[in-house]
Amino acid sequence: MSVYIDTSDRLHQEQATSLALTCPHCLVHSHLTPQAVPRFSDLSATRPKQVGLVFRCDACNSPIFLRSNVRNFGPARIELSPQFTEIERPKEKFSFTYLTEEVETMFREALLCYSHGAFNGFATLCRRTMQAVFADGGEAGRLRIFDELNEVRDMAQVDAASFALIKRVIFGTDADPAPGVPMLDDDQAGLLLEVMKDLLYQTYVRKGRLQQAMVVRRFFSDEAGRNARSPDTHSNSLESSRIEG
Repeated sequence: MSVYIDTSDRLHQEQATSLALTCPHCLVHSHLTPQAVPRFSDLSATRPKQVGLVFRCDACNSPIFLRSNVRNFGPARIELSPQFTEIERPKEKFSFTYLTEEVETMFREALLCYSHGAFNGFATLCRRTMQAVFADGGEAGRLRIFDELNEVRDMAQVDAASFALIKRVIFGTDADPAPGVPMLDDDQAGLLLEVMKDLLYQTYVRKGRLQQAMVVRRFFSDEAGRNARSPDTHSNSLESSRIEG
């Protein structure tokens, strides 16, 4: 796909109609319309390696900032990479209701790091999140999460290298030969994000929702039992009143 800026400062895209992403403001997957493009003369004079572009979300009209690498400076056009980098990412959502306070705090901050593209900070906070989970669940909980991580690997068909990286982030400690949290790129961070969401859902959210559903079901069952017994009680009271009369 060819993407370039011409001498009239216009952005040309062969597949402009298909340029869409999830808006970080309205969270709708929407088409983007170019709004502000760097001037051809300025780019030709400074010859930067990257350029910034401003688009408009067609769903909510908010500005969206993207960055692209420059491929070539020509006399009539400046060619850009068709792959844009999002400056603002949509905020990741997760149900924190059933998490412990410490786990919630750590994972909220981890999601903020991910949304801002701070992937190494995200990985560090993921490890701290899981350390809080292990402290909460004990050794039995740690072993259960290890089994669940292996299930995720099988279901999602995660390759060996990626699985080893995720395992090192989640189960690594300061006592390891290489105790530091490994460096992550965009794809690796995205994979870690989905694994973390699944593990926390299985550990806290699924359990909490099931327990809540059982409490509600038990409450209505008890109410139904009381209502079923109340007519007999009322009849016995009337019968006693007639006898006494």
